[in-house]
Amino acid sequence: MKTTPVKGTNDYLPSQTKLRDYVQRKILEIYESCGFERITTPVIEDMENLNKSEGGDNLNLMFKIMKRGDKLNEALEAYKAGKGEELADLGLRYDLTLPLTRFYANNRNSLASPFKVIQIDRSFRAERPQRGRLREFIQCDIDILGSTSKNCEVELIDTTAKALLNIGIDNFKIRINDRRILRNLILSAGFAAEDCDSVCISFDKADKIGIDGVKAELLDKGFAPEACDKFTEMMSKKPFTLEDAASYLEDREPVESVAGIIDKVRALNDDKYAIEYDCSLVRGQGYYTGTVFEIESLEFGGSVGGGGRYDNLIGKFIGENVPAVGFSIGFERIVCILNDNNFKIPDSKKKLAVIYPADDVVNAIRIADTYRSEYDVTLFEKIKKLGKLFGKLEESGYYGCRITDESEEIKVF
Repeated sequence: MKTTPVKGTNDYLPSQTKLRDYVQRKILEIYESCGFERITTPVIEDMENLNKSEGGDNLNLMFKIMKRGDKLNEALEAYKAGKGEELADLGLRYDLTLPLTRFYANNRNSLASPFKVIQIDRSFRAERPQRGRLREFIQCDIDILGSTSKNCEVELIDTTAKALLNIGIDNFKIRINDRRILRNLILSAGFAAEDCDSVCISFDKADKIGIDGVKAELLDKGFAPEACDKFTEMMSKKPFTLEDAASYLEDREPVESVAGIIDKVRALNDDKYAIEYDCSLVRGQGYYTGTVFEIESLEFGGSVGGGGRYDNLIGKFIGENVPAVGFSIGFERIVCILNDNNFKIPDSKKKLAVIYPADDVVNAIRIADTYRSEYDVTLFEKIKKLGKLFGKLEESGYYGCRITDESEEIKVF
């Protein structure tokens, strides 16, 4: 049998788990202090819900769960007969937004309005495994459901920035856009309304393939060369400002919305981080309807968080629109950064071993208890080759040991 974990998943050693717990704890500390409340939802969702969630490319990365027993046999027979029967009826969630919207639809009569919610939990995507991109990963989300106010965006950005600073991640920039601005820019270039999502999917790859690569992909999709030329020429302007965007819009409200959010965040941030409009920010999920934002690490590169407004998703469940906006911290990316920089958890207790003869466990526990206010204490039965045990303890980061039947002093490694 294989001893290694499934590709794209990890086992975590005690020291690694301790760091992961620390990061989650520091994030949760800020989230809760800012008035958000934590919920949990199942990792399994109904396939119908997942398929209708407008998750963009993530829909192609779902882990599907096949039907069971007689239902699977019936589905297989129908499939063989060419009736197109679905073989899967459940799937693992690919993010925490769809489960949240289902949760809200099911429990809204018991929830405050607006509902300010925390989710820190696992999600699953059939990714091609690579550094910082796993098939099983932790997401740390906060969302506000039930309010159209742009102050929600300000609150989410402020809270998320505080959480990053609380971990020790600084030197970052918030990039912000609005899907309504982007949609109007696409339309003004000559694309049809039904083409906007496809154009966004290509444009979202600009940081990887460049604007020329985006143009080539749009042409490969069969879009009119004139529209492709105009759009990519427009998006190539540096900088492309909110005023530039406004010149293409009949309705200035989306521009004024983004400008207002930026002004309020700048009034709050005490120059600890930057925030700016970025016309190239797309965010891949199709359910975003307005503001979208992303956190870019200026020191380490890449995104360490993102989110946006998704005002139509809850309505799929209850038949009426409920405004919603959320922000997610890139937990796995942050843990990678901290590991790469040999981050040491501040104010953590030193580890102490209490080594005792096998017949003296009661006394050993009492001795261990006297140290626990100052140390994290682990008990070990005494063995003949103590040198080997000392080596293992030192390798595992222990500060020292107390041998109960030899000395009342701590032996420091």
